[in-house]
Amino acid sequence: MSVASAPRLGRGSAPRSLVNPYPIRYPDSSSRDVMTRRAWWLVALNLLIPGSAQALAGNRRLGRVGLGATLFLWVCLVFIGIVTLASPAVLVGLMTGAWIPEWLSALRGIPLLVAQGLMMAYALLWAILTVDTLRLVRFVKVKPWARLATGVLAVGAMVLSTGGAVYAAGVAGSARESLGAIFTQTGPAIEPVDGYYNILLLGADSGDGRDSMRFDSISVVSVNADSGAVTIFGIPRDMPGFPFAEGPMQDKYPNGHESHTSPTCGWGSGINQLRTEVEVCGDGNALYPDAVENGSEPGIEATKDAAEGILGIQIPYYAFIDMYGFAALIDALGGVDITVSERLPKGGGPAYDGQPAEDWAIGWIEVGEQHMDGDTAQWYARSRYTTNDWDRMTRQRQLQEAILAQFTPANVLTRFQEVAAAGQHLVQTDIPQSMLGYFVELAIKAKEQPITTIELTPLNGIDDRDPDYAYIQELVQQALYPPPPATSEPAG
Repeated sequence: MSVASAPRLGRGSAPRSLVNPYPIRYPDSSSRDVMTRRAWWLVALNLLIPGSAQALAGNRRLGRVGLGATLFLWVCLVFIGIVTLASPAVLVGLMTGAWIPEWLSALRGIPLLVAQGLMMAYALLWAILTVDTLRLVRFVKVKPWARLATGVLAVGAMVLSTGGAVYAAGVAGSARESLGAIFTQTGPAIEPVDGYYNILLLGADSGDGRDSMRFDSISVVSVNADSGAVTIFGIPRDMPGFPFAEGPMQDKYPNGHESHTSPTCGWGSGINQLRTEVEVCGDGNALYPDAVENGSEPGIEATKDAAEGILGIQIPYYAFIDMYGFAALIDALGGVDITVSERLPKGGGPAYDGQPAEDWAIGWIEVGEQHMDGDTAQWYARSRYTTNDWDRMTRQRQLQEAILAQFTPANVLTRFQEVAAAGQHLVQTDIPQSMLGYFVELAIKAKEQPITTIELTPLNGIDDRDPDYAYIQELVQQALYPPPPATSEPAG
């Protein structure tokens, strides 16, 4: 064949007389069938393997960036999946920076910040790749019906991918902000005490009149470090004459807490009076000079010493729950399901002794199965004027279990930003971020078994006017360390 008869090559096109080895990059643009098939391939490749459309039909440099980013993302997702299945605690530790040394604890938010930045970068990259893919399709050469179909598929895929990446970035950002607001960055991970992690759980209204705030709900959550089994000890807020663990309050009250009859410092000797006594009427910072620096408060530390003295166990951590934020958390979780055993009024209580509840109630919680929003659940936990403190303690524990039941992975993931925002206004704690991995692993184990609740009330043989603290401590030991079941001797 002479040079004159050789097929002429157009710039950017494949030889027409030969089988085209690059139909995606050099298609027969005169054939609508070819261009339509090519359009479907490009859109599908961009959806399944971002960057591959550019590598085959467009800017190869952009394609290499897209393919490299896609490969890196796949590797990260496989790694996260393997670590999650093997040990969720390790994943939480990695993301919260528990591996960062204590002297660099201020940098523990960096992993989540990096994850947030990467997700935003992926969102931008996928948008660029999709727009460029639509350019490569060359819609004017595609069959009319396929123009709309491929365009809708490409745009829909872009919305899902970029929207998912933006949502993931938002989750990472919310997690970083919430962790920084709730948990302390400093503080090393500690070993369990006698096989348990014990946490003082306090509940109160911390909004208006914080100087006179008293803890309306006091309990200690003991989590078995091996099994994750949870035991909750409910301490009545009016428990009198209680002993303190070794410390400044024991030095002040070596024979147990004494009654006060001051309108400023509180009435009676209940444990819920300690915050007012220590912080309002006393020099709490002198009693507990390191409290604030360690993420706590003098009144909380005094209450912790009291709980240790009552139960006879060490309590290294506390968590304070604000009842105003409590309602927001329940709303963020989508409400809770509670079986109500008796009709309860909503409202602040009677204006005078003997005033019927019908006169002051702003609403009622009816008997039966109820799906409660945050406001209703808050009244359910606080109502006591038509019942008593013991009943209220039982309802509070019932509500705690209902909230835990709502903390499923699917529910938290779909509502994460609302839950995280509510958590910032709900919880105050001295648990360090370095401990989160341990507690996540224990929480997973705890969901597989029932919660044991022991209220220190007359229902368990405890005199509310003159408690036998030796008996209480024995009760606690039996609950945490039950004797092994007796084994019968084999017949001789």
